Amino acid sequence: MPKNLDVKLILSMIIVGLVWGTTFLGISVAVETIPPWYSTTIRNFIAASIIFIILLFQKEFKWIGWKSLKQQLILSVLMLVFANGFTTVAEQTLPSGLTSIISAINPVIIFLLSIGFQLQKPTIKGFLGVLLGFSGVLFIFKDGLGDILNPNYKTGVLFLSIAILSWGFGTIYSKKISSQPNNLMLNLFYQFILAAAIQIVISLILYPNSEIETWSIKSMAAVIYLAVFGSVVAMFSYQYALQRVTPIQVSILTYVNTIIAVFLGWYLNHEVVTKDFIIAVILIIIGVFVINYKGKK
Repeated sequence: MPKNLDVKLILSMIIVGLVWGTTFLGISVAVETIPPWYSTTIRNFIAASIIFIILLFQKEFKWIGWKSLKQQLILSVLMLVFANGFTTVAEQTLPSGLTSIISAINPVIIFLLSIGFQLQKPTIKGFLGVLLGFSGVLFIFKDGLGDILNPNYKTGVLFLSIAILSWGFGTIYSKKISSQPNNLMLNLFYQFILAAAIQIVISLILYPNSEIETWSIKSMAAVIYLAVFGSVVAMFSYQYALQRVTPIQVSILTYVNTIIAVFLGWYLNHEVVTKDFIIAVILIIIGVFVINYKGKK
């Protein structure tokens, strides 16, 4: 972490940890009645509209040029179309616990990619921190590990695996180009609108006869929540943090998301919080501390 206290950075990372901890629940509610690709299309279009209004109000909306548009298209495809899109599709069939287990591999993937693309050097401290956090997630869901091999879940596991890899590559690519001058809000607008355009085509191809009247208010409310908080607020915070710290430091928040998801299950669905969960939280917190701690020089 930077030597000087960066309040905006800390706030951004807190937002990512808290908000994205609620998105698994939001996605599962959204796809109860709305086909997944329509759900992501609406989510991205709403997010793009919100940012467009903000940019107009600030008089900062402009054409970014073909080179930058190509970069935003790549990020859009990797992080929004593939990562968010396939996660949404996967949650049609995967239980939340199994989704959390598989998603927890994300920091491991980003750690390996960061080393592979020379964004950071391999260190025992980094590996230990990632391993501790991942162990904490496995500890929470150890009773459901066998579900990964359940043939009924193989399609969902495949889609989620694609999503995780895409998110990892998107994170690395975003970090690679973050040193270039840019307007983060403007870039996000292009990412969201491009993703919405691609996903509406996918939606019309896969669900040509979708009946809007069957979509529930509850599911639409979930999509709106995902758009405002999961996309606009959290994605801005994620990209902001990514410009200032290493990819692994930001990705480790995936473990915090798991804690939030389990807490919501306890608070909203009256699920039992066991001693295993307490132990897992301790492991995750230690893992986050190890990743981010720097001794006195």
